Amino acid sequence: MVDEARARRLATRIQEIIALWLERGVKDPRIGFVTITEVRVTPDLLHATVFYTVYGTAEEQAETAEGLLANTGQARKRVGAGLGVKNTPTIEFVRDTIPESSERIAELLREARERDAAVAAATGAEYAGDPDPYLKPKTLEDSE
Repeated sequence: MVDEARARRLATRIQEIIALWLERGVKDPRIGFVTITEVRVTPDLLHATVFYTVYGTAEEQAETAEGLLANTGQARKRVGAGLGVKNTPTIEFVRDTIPESSERIAELLREARERDAAVAAATGAEYAGDPDPYLKPKTLEDSE
């Protein structure tokens, strides 16, 4: 039976161990400014996927990916020492594309707003009723 709570706790602990290792223990100059965004552990607790982001140019990001791949064994050794579990999960580093995806979505939303404004300006569209159709509480001036 799979214990999902244990897998989440293990993922959180792996994220902390890897982040600390990247901050203090890595000697590889290829590894730049890396942020661990998420860790996912399989239900059998034998494999951990570590998602990361890197600030820098595409070349620096590629160098960091190479550095992380070369140091995967060292990362697994640190995780095994820090977890104290019977079977240390294998580690896989995957670059997180969420920042790029969110930038693209923001760009698409901006374009949609601009197109909507252009269509509204070209057609001269107006509200069918009041611009603000919601009921408002009565004030003293309304009753006089």
